[in-house]
Amino acid sequence: MEKDLKEYITPPVLLVLFLLGISLMIVSPVLNMVILGAILAYAIRPLARKITSKIKIRSVSIFLAVILVMIPLVILIAYIISVISGVLSDVLVVNPSGFNLNLDTVINQMVNSLPADISSGIDTASIKSSLSGFIKDIGNVVLDYIVSLASKLLSISVDLFILFASIYYFIRDGDNCYDFVESFIPQESKDFFERTVNSVKEVLKSIFYGHFLTSLIIGIIATVGYSLLGYSQGVFLGVLTGIFQLIPIFGPWPIYWTLAIVDLISGNYVRVVIVILFGFFLSLSDMYIRPALSSHYADIHPLILLIGFLAGPLVYGIVGFILGPLILGITYAVLDNFRIELNKSKGE
Repeated sequence: MEKDLKEYITPPVLLVLFLLGISLMIVSPVLNMVILGAILAYAIRPLARKITSKIKIRSVSIFLAVILVMIPLVILIAYIISVISGVLSDVLVVNPSGFNLNLDTVINQMVNSLPADISSGIDTASIKSSLSGFIKDIGNVVLDYIVSLASKLLSISVDLFILFASIYYFIRDGDNCYDFVESFIPQESKDFFERTVNSVKEVLKSIFYGHFLTSLIIGIIATVGYSLLGYSQGVFLGVLTGIFQLIPIFGPWPIYWTLAIVDLISGNYVRVVIVILFGFFLSLSDMYIRPALSSHYADIHPLILLIGFLAGPLVYGIVGFILGPLILGITYAVLDNFRIELNKSKGE
């Protein structure tokens, strides 16, 4: 055993391990952006190839593809932060008395809609105090987080630059990177390596087409529907619906049921019926769109995606919503392929 270790742990190997360790320390602050860039590059590459067929200058076509995909995402995130911070600042700073008055009205309407023998025993002041404190506590936490993001503007700018650069260079030189990694794989393991890479591709396609693209379509439909129904923040509600659509178990129902309850309290009974019917339409659309888009690719267990969406932001911040499920999905594909390889070797 000691002799075998000496054969592998040679000075060149030690030097390589040392340099890899130092390199990882240098890259670690932006490693999440590099990984995200590599994954997004795989998704954007087909668009870049189509643009290349029209514009023969490859660097320009790749740059245009990155801009066409990433700029809307950045604008969307900025819009969400702007709307949330505007609402929270209005509630907590600019007009807190107006918020308390609206909360009073809502609670009174809810209590008055109950039977008299039940409503008479309810302490509305206590409910209002507890609910107001809870909402303001959550609002303060979210507002503090947004302010902290603004204070890290330079760091965020660097992260975005690394992300854009990673996407660009992985699209341009991804094949060379693949060949470089493959050159280290022993000949007897090349089949396993290629099957694993193909499995990872299938998982990524399943997540991109079956989940991200489905959420985008549902979000667009929801935006149009909520705007036509007369909701003042139709675009924001559509964005929230798309985000909830990404998360297994949830889907669009938390948004349209909340809107229905608000309309019910305010006495807009016609819109209550319409928004519930529209919500059912969104849910049924998901049942059709998702299988139609992802039926040709690997099926990912919902629990893997759920853990990825919920735990990813705890590790990687906002980008964790994207990075979490993707990394867990890739890990699942690699482990599943390794399991198949082990069973095959045992059968032999």
